[in-house]
Amino acid sequence: MKKVLGIVGSPRRQGNTHLLMETVLEGARSAGAETELLMLGDLTIRECIGCHACWNGRPCSRNDDMDGLYEKIAGAGALAFGTPVYWYGPTALMKCFIDRFVYFNCPANRGMVRGKPAVLAVPFEDEDPETASLTTAFFERSLAYLEMNLAGTLIVPGMARKGQVRERVDRLDEAFELGRRLAAGS
Repeated sequence: MKKVLGIVGSPRRQGNTHLLMETVLEGARSAGAETELLMLGDLTIRECIGCHACWNGRPCSRNDDMDGLYEKIAGAGALAFGTPVYWYGPTALMKCFIDRFVYFNCPANRGMVRGKPAVLAVPFEDEDPETASLTTAFFERSLAYLEMNLAGTLIVPGMARKGQVRERVDRLDEAFELGRRLAAGS
């Protein structure tokens, strides 16, 4: 059974990003996957300082909640990322999380994520879909660099109110299908 790890980069519980990721994971479960949701706002993940302790087989010098997440990431069959757009990029929570993926850039650890599929859900307030372009490019380039496969992206503009995505059944249906396809491997 494939495990899908969902990562919410929004600090808001029951906000649009959280609801989209719950729906992605529901779709994954419908295809037989086991799922787990990480709320980055509930964790302490400090910025990477580029010390490369992880590259030399030593524990990360930051000594925070990320230490326990490397095994979860490596053990997942697929990842689902969700972040709203903050100033044309991902949230600081998500950026710190992705910065710490330097652990997987190490030649000894690259195989833990190489070829792993991922999807991305990006809700945001602005009505112009182009507002998310830098955020999606960040994920496209970062995941490609790690030789991961960005298998799908859901962009949801016009989400000005907390939980507003509940009113967009069509977008929730897309999120469900994204999760189902991720778990099914198609």
